[in-house]
Amino acid sequence: MSILGPIQLQTVGDIVDYAIYAIVVVVAIALIGATIKIIREYERLVVFRLGRLIGARGPGVVFIIPIVNRINKVDLRERYLEVPHQTCITKDNAPTDIDFLIYYKVVEATQSIVQVQNFEGASIGIATTTLRAVVGDIPLDELLAKREQINQVLRTKLDEVTERWGIKVTNVEIREIRPPQDVQEAMVRQMSAERTRRATVTEADGKREASILVAEGDKKSNILRAEGDKQAQILRAEGYAGALNQIFGAAKGIDSKTMILQYLDALKAIGASPSTKYIFPLEFTNLIAPLREYAKENEKK
Repeated sequence: MSILGPIQLQTVGDIVDYAIYAIVVVVAIALIGATIKIIREYERLVVFRLGRLIGARGPGVVFIIPIVNRINKVDLRERYLEVPHQTCITKDNAPTDIDFLIYYKVVEATQSIVQVQNFEGASIGIATTTLRAVVGDIPLDELLAKREQINQVLRTKLDEVTERWGIKVTNVEIREIRPPQDVQEAMVRQMSAERTRRATVTEADGKREASILVAEGDKKSNILRAEGDKQAQILRAEGYAGALNQIFGAAKGIDSKTMILQYLDALKAIGASPSTKYIFPLEFTNLIAPLREYAKENEKK
């Protein structure tokens, strides 16, 4: 017993020492982790020392005094806030459900922590009250066509309020406008009637344009045909005139004897016809006169 007792005490003492060392290491690691903070490029640390604002730190490595300093991490990236359906009454007393999105980003990290406690709740409250005021001045028929106007008014109003919070509202987008069910059915019927009217007008315009084109085509065709007939008649007349000129030129060189022979050939052709009627030209006696003279000259010879 005298030998085992000191050994057991020595072993227990070693265990206690190891435990103390382990605790010290853990505490040191915890202190280092609490003292050194690594801040990303899109983040900032807002540091308070004993309750007093020191400022924003980062990006990079930031050293913090544990227990003395309190920190708040702020994200500088652009984010969006989804506003659920809000029932608004239009100028003509039609209840309409509208939901929209708010896009924003933090531009002053310290102001976003010091000046406002709950930015999202405050923004939704301002946006909904402004939306009801804007929609209340617009009739239902114009509500769907004035999305951009409503977006612009909401963005301007929110930006005026959030500017002192160090937050910039970059955009507001209405996602859905849902009028009452009976109004939706009436709008569908109206749209169907409008499309039918447009189709009828388009068909009538097409027929009118087709008729005009056909008439213009017929007109051009008739003009071209008349022009062609005119040119053809001119060419025929020119050809006939040319033929007459050639005949007249050839006839100048023919003497009386040749003409007599031509007349005799013609009479011979007439006599060969089976017809019992003979037609003699009035100048027939004049034609045979040269023949007599020719016969007399032969007798004298």
